[in-house]
Amino acid sequence: MKLLRAVNRILDSATLTLAIIIIFIMVAALFLSATTRFITGTGFAWFIELPPVLVSWLVFPLLGPLLKKGQHIKVDFFTPLVSTKFKKILFLIVNLVAFISACIFFKAGLDATMMYYNLGQVMEIEISIPIWWMFLAFPVGFFILGLASVELMFDNILDLFNR
Repeated sequence: MKLLRAVNRILDSATLTLAIIIIFIMVAALFLSATTRFITGTGFAWFIELPPVLVSWLVFPLLGPLLKKGQHIKVDFFTPLVSTKFKKILFLIVNLVAFISACIFFKAGLDATMMYYNLGQVMEIEISIPIWWMFLAFPVGFFILGLASVELMFDNILDLFNR
């Protein structure tokens, strides 16, 4: 369990650092696009095309850290109405569903990544980026989500039986 927590802490830090870098690159690319268009009258298309390419690397690796911090999208209309023990069981079920979903989407993302890697296709933008590189964010993100949900399930089980 300590090893899992240590790995998840490292992945959380790396993921949040990656997200900060990606957001900086996206903002810088759009700023440079506007600046070059204002100064020269024409711009570089890849400045505009780069942010959408990076979105998958921004969103999917953050799934695990956001789940752990409770900052994911959720609806809390039911939990205030139930007992503390039922909440603990409910959180365990939610994390189990997250783990199962992460496993399914990890496999699907890996299959898609391998397919595009084998096809050798490149995005049709000014800079040549292989399509598989963009799809790699899916299995990476869902692997991180799977590890986070396993840690949370252990915590839920310990919390359920210790109190």
